[in-house]
Amino acid sequence: MTDPCRPYRQLARNAALANRRLQIACAALQPGEWGALRVSFFPSIEATLNHILVVGWFYVDALQGGTLGPGAWADEVPCRAVEALALAQQKLDAEVITFCDGLAAQGLRAEVRIHRGARVQMETVADTLMHLFLHDQHHRGQVHAMLAGSSVRPPQLDEFFMADDARARVDDLAAVGKDERWVMG
Repeated sequence: MTDPCRPYRQLARNAALANRRLQIACAALQPGEWGALRVSFFPSIEATLNHILVVGWFYVDALQGGTLGPGAWADEVPCRAVEALALAQQKLDAEVITFCDGLAAQGLRAEVRIHRGARVQMETVADTLMHLFLHDQHHRGQVHAMLAGSSVRPPQLDEFFMADDARARVDDLAAVGKDERWVMG
């Protein structure tokens, strides 16, 4: 039987590796490009990557049974420098991976209480994780497009699951001390 938790572990690893590629690209931006006004849902690369971070805090807190709620984005741009954002996002990515690694099939159906200020939204772990992964992927795509208008070439963000893509992720995995078994969850 196929492990129903495997896709969540894979998506958590994909997110961490894609975030890492964007962090490396952003670290190479010329002065002023990180916070430069751009056309997108959020007005800059800085604001968009910070949005991914604070929304991650919001959902991971809920998944872990917390009540942080909208307090997660009390400061919408908590990381003004690329380096600070990278460290905070790497820490969050590790939490998501640990959470997904600890999942069992019955845990996917567990209830998540998402505190939204005036109300508490009820979801399953499976749906909350899927939403988080798709939300972040959506906004990483926006950052990718914004990088196309900068001095830095946008990195490849979709070479993480297919066996044929293994060559493209060797350096990424080596940099974080992992191998193919890890990325495949």
